[in-house]
Amino acid sequence: MAETKWVKRWNSWIAPKPSKPGVWRRKEGGHLVRGRAIDPRSGTIKQVRMVLLETDALVAFELLQRELRTIREGIAVENKPSIGFGEFAATLFEEKVVNGEIKSAAGRDKWGGILEHHIVPQLGPIAVDKLRHADMVAWRNEAGAKIAAGDYAPSTVNGWIDVLRVLTKAAVARYELPRDPMVGIKKFDTSEHGYTEEEPNSCTHEELGLFLATLKEKYPQHYAFACLGFFLGQRPSTLRPLRRKGATPDFDPKTGVLLIRRSQVKGDEVMETTKTKIRQKIVLPPELVTILEQHVEQLPEGPMRDSDLLFPSETGGHRSRSCLDRPFDVVRRAIGLKKKITPKAMRRSFQDLARAAEVKDIVTRAISGHATETMQHHYSTVAEAEKRQAIAKVITLAGVSSGLHGGLHAQERKKAAGA
Repeated sequence: MAETKWVKRWNSWIAPKPSKPGVWRRKEGGHLVRGRAIDPRSGTIKQVRMVLLETDALVAFELLQRELRTIREGIAVENKPSIGFGEFAATLFEEKVVNGEIKSAAGRDKWGGILEHHIVPQLGPIAVDKLRHADMVAWRNEAGAKIAAGDYAPSTVNGWIDVLRVLTKAAVARYELPRDPMVGIKKFDTSEHGYTEEEPNSCTHEELGLFLATLKEKYPQHYAFACLGFFLGQRPSTLRPLRRKGATPDFDPKTGVLLIRRSQVKGDEVMETTKTKIRQKIVLPPELVTILEQHVEQLPEGPMRDSDLLFPSETGGHRSRSCLDRPFDVVRRAIGLKKKITPKAMRRSFQDLARAAEVKDIVTRAISGHATETMQHHYSTVAEAEKRQAIAKVITLAGVSSGLHGGLHAQERKKAAGA
């Protein structure tokens, strides 16, 4: 049997000839259906185009004909046949990937995992137009039980809720359903979870010097990478794809310019944008330029030196997401830190250090790439010493000395003396 020569049409790779009228076999599996019909209510031509992942050609053809007949006859929405919520979710997911709404490998993995493990098993068999608010309440209750059992954090489950809300909103719009069954479904409270005073996942300025010195001693290959992370507050995903040479380098040691404009999460797949869609041009101080130049000079001959990447793996490709996990854990134990320090500590520590250095918030965000002030605060940990110093400054500004009896203001002391 001759191998199929796929063609790309309508944002999908399909067979060159239809299996049935308006039905094309897809390279990735399933079928793409496409047809047009005149809507008698408006006299305009309406198009039907769907990706059906788990149907054969005959079923796909029948579904297409039903959709076209619905348009031609002006059948009321409530009488339209509905597909299962699981099939709709898979179709919408596929469309978002094809249309570029979900770009990164991490985004695809996240959506795929949530659908497969946390949404479709319970809600997938229900027809889209048969979903009720009670189904969502039952689903949320089951998810809440998993939180109570310690299987998942509230923030994780809230991510599932976000995806489910996107799905039901899209279903309401596409099938003109009378209401969204997710209305009134709230996220779980996260106030008792996350970072604490005991586990801030951040280094103080006293701890950071020793941390980096020990990292350089034990894992010199990661020292320059960590320095950029701690001193710029950038996500590791924006540092891994940085290029030092090639047609479009991101780092120029002569000018000290560093361009943050790409993101890599998994494998060698790189997005030509960042998570926040913000492109940054940062001029590094001489100290950081020197650290990076020394790092490049120490790259061993072979794939690492030949690679265009600033921080290549041993094979010359991108470093893995977990490359810093063990080094950071070993270092924090070596210097006697009781709290956990993960790669996210680089971004959190930068916020705290910048604030301690009295760097203006707008400048801090311009360096770290935070899109909003809210996210900047989310990654910050205000130490007790900062609070104490701030209160002391307010007291001084008010003209009150803690050493005076009763803490009287200067003018009040004069009046008291005159009396």
